[in-house]
Amino acid sequence: MADGIKIVAENRKAFHDYFVEERLEAGIILTGTEIKSVRNGRVNLRDSYARIDNGEVWLYQMHVSPYEQGNRFNHDPLRKRKLLLNRSEITKLFGRLQLQGLTLIPLKVYLKRGMAKVELGVGRGKKNYDKRQDMAERDAKREIERNLRGKNHYS
Repeated sequence: MADGIKIVAENRKAFHDYFVEERLEAGIILTGTEIKSVRNGRVNLRDSYARIDNGEVWLYQMHVSPYEQGNRFNHDPLRKRKLLLNRSEITKLFGRLQLQGLTLIPLKVYLKRGMAKVELGVGRGKKNYDKRQDMAERDAKREIERNLRGKNHYS
């Protein structure tokens, strides 16, 4: 928890499926029971994405579990949520997404000074051969580390 930041959820699959070129921070508009669930860490970013509709940025498919003590005032777990960005940031993003065929991916949700924030990544989808190449590189690094560790023990 550095600088008052508590990471609530991470989307590790995003780095497997996308080349993340740029990152930006956005606020999230949440209801009362949603923020309580977020503070309890009951968030899942798997299969979530962001989109620009009518000049506003919306987050889709982010699952926020219902709050246990929420009774009838609980929220819909998969509702779309509005993200807070400056108009200039939205305009710049819109241009990049339209012209370059990029995608907005939520990378992590965290609490910063008590406010819920989402880190968005502007990314390009990986092809299957890119994923296989990344896995091969990771396996090679792991094998090198294993060999180096083995030699240090016997010296």
